[in-house]
Amino acid sequence: MPQTRMRAVALSSSPDEIETTFYEALRDADVERVMACWADEDEIVCVHPGAPRMVGSGAIRRGYEQLLSHGALRIHTEQVRRVETMTCAVHSLIERVEVVDADGVDEVYVVATNVYHRTAQGWRLVAHHAGPASGAELHEVNDNPSVLH
Repeated sequence: MPQTRMRAVALSSSPDEIETTFYEALRDADVERVMACWADEDEIVCVHPGAPRMVGSGAIRRGYEQLLSHGALRIHTEQVRRVETMTCAVHSLIERVEVVDADGVDEVYVVATNVYHRTAQGWRLVAHHAGPASGAELHEVNDNPSVLH
């Protein structure tokens, strides 16, 4: 999707639509579309697993250029938890990433938080923080019972 089309869609989009576009752009290795999802603010923040905190669009762009220089990410989102208000949305989710090596395909899990603000341009990403999940199997600890009686 050209950047101008992305901007037009974003004006009437939801946080879910921006998140979908963000992860599709990562799967397509499209840095322009990744950056079109971000707010045009000085204090936007991004943290990739094991990497330093990047602040500002220039630093974030360079981080995604480096990350995607090896090609598209085989990344899928799961277990999205949402908290939304009229102007802010926080999504906590699991990123399942397929890593290809000489032995085949392995899956690694990343715990991520995406924060969206409603701006004059529509919903935009203002923070992405991702860190490695512990263990091969992903478990969630929560207060909600898994079985209703």
